[in-house]
Amino acid sequence: MKIATYNVNGVNGRLNVLLRWLAEAKPDVVCLQELKAPQEKFPIEAINAAGYNAIWHGQKQWNGVAILSKYDIEEVGRGLPGDPDDVQSRYIEAMVNNILVCCLYLPNGNPAPGPKLEYKLKWFARLTARAAQLLEFNIPVVMVGDYNVMPTELDVYKPQRWVNDALFRPEVREAFHNLVAQGWTDAIRKLYPTETIYTFWDYFRNAYGRNAGLRIDHFLLSPKLASRLTAAGVDREVRGWEKTSDHAPVWIEVGE
Repeated sequence: MKIATYNVNGVNGRLNVLLRWLAEAKPDVVCLQELKAPQEKFPIEAINAAGYNAIWHGQKQWNGVAILSKYDIEEVGRGLPGDPDDVQSRYIEAMVNNILVCCLYLPNGNPAPGPKLEYKLKWFARLTARAAQLLEFNIPVVMVGDYNVMPTELDVYKPQRWVNDALFRPEVREAFHNLVAQGWTDAIRKLYPTETIYTFWDYFRNAYGRNAGLRIDHFLLSPKLASRLTAAGVDREVRGWEKTSDHAPVWIEVGE
């Protein structure tokens, strides 16, 4: 079973890129972030025609998450628990082929310090609380998406340039490490512990051409799923396609 994540950076504007990648990569399940589309504007007809069911949590300008699947999807919940006043579309959960799939788009947090960083850390705390609950279920769980965190210096080109950025500040990296320490497995690092692997390249300064990237899209696997991990990778070439997202799709494969 192949599970992927892709910050599509506008699902309608980059629909052709998404459909081309789906046809070529043939993932079974896909978590999308940054739909940038209200609920009624999600391109469900095109997604269905490509062979996928879908659930999504849209938002007019930014944010927005979706889960696409060749299997049936049973929605578990949308919106991260812990703050009923938070209306940003950043989180959705569903059961897919006996795996609980949690698709997330963690806040960026910039400029930092400031209220956006505070919101990011509070959101992180809510995610950590929910993650602890998920582990108690003792079932296969994947928490996947754009975390907007580079966990270590290996995950960022020229880390000294990022020390004050909300994606790399010590308190943000600490929040990520505390989350993983609950008992989650970082799938990419499990299989590639020392390799330089990026999932995002900025549009500016020829970042993709220079491979000046970041690893900010992550798969965290519960013990019941981590034991089934067989492969993982980044479809880096998609970042080089015309009118593409600044992220590349990332994927894992798990045994049945």
